[in-house]
Amino acid sequence: MHYLLMYDVVKDYVERRAPLRSAHITLAREAAERGELVLGGALNPPDGVMLLFRGDSPAAAEAFAKADPYVLNGIVTGWKVREWTTVVGRDAEVKLPPGV
Repeated sequence: MHYLLMYDVVKDYVERRAPLRSAHITLAREAAERGELVLGGALNPPDGVMLLFRGDSPAAAEAFAKADPYVLNGIVTGWKVREWTTVVGRDAEVKLPPGV
């Protein structure tokens, strides 16, 4: 299944993330290397962050948030994980039958 990790961030997110960005990106790259994190990045304008995880449960996304320096240092004001049923595209988890 796919899971979206969604962050709400402080208004001065871009400035405040600078000293923590390397540690955050390292955490993200490690999750990607394990096959958990598919995509991640800030929204434009940068008023939130979305990270797409793949797994059998939301555990990897939740663990990521709990270890993320952005969360631990108050740059993220709130986060949630939502299961996302993907049905179209090469990496969709649920394959629809032809003609649907």
